[in-house]
Amino acid sequence: MQKSGEDYLEAVLALSEIHEKVRTTDVALRLGVSKPSVNRAMKVLSADGYVKQETYGDIHLTEKGRLKASQVYFRHKTLTSFFQEVLGVDPVIAEQDACLIEHDISSETMEKLASYLRSVKKDFS
Repeated sequence: MQKSGEDYLEAVLALSEIHEKVRTTDVALRLGVSKPSVNRAMKVLSADGYVKQETYGDIHLTEKGRLKASQVYFRHKTLTSFFQEVLGVDPVIAEQDACLIEHDISSETMEKLASYLRSVKKDFS
């Protein structure tokens, strides 16, 4: 899956946790893209089995889409926490860097980073 597809899934997941219904407009605003771009992306994600959407209707993650979005969201939150809490990076920069890295980091590195972050947080509990 391309990075942009992961970004769309992550946005739909995050929005679904805030709003009962996720609309094309909501995704466009969150990602800073046009509504036609969201519609094109949703068609691709729907064809690949990640989302369900009636024409111009609400967007829903499938089980496959929820799993993928959760993985991306976990990587994003873990990286952001590490950058801010361990390295002391400015929150805005930490968010931007996490968004760039979350797509390319290996599973092994991500698992070790998450484990390290959990151990650091335990030390401060």
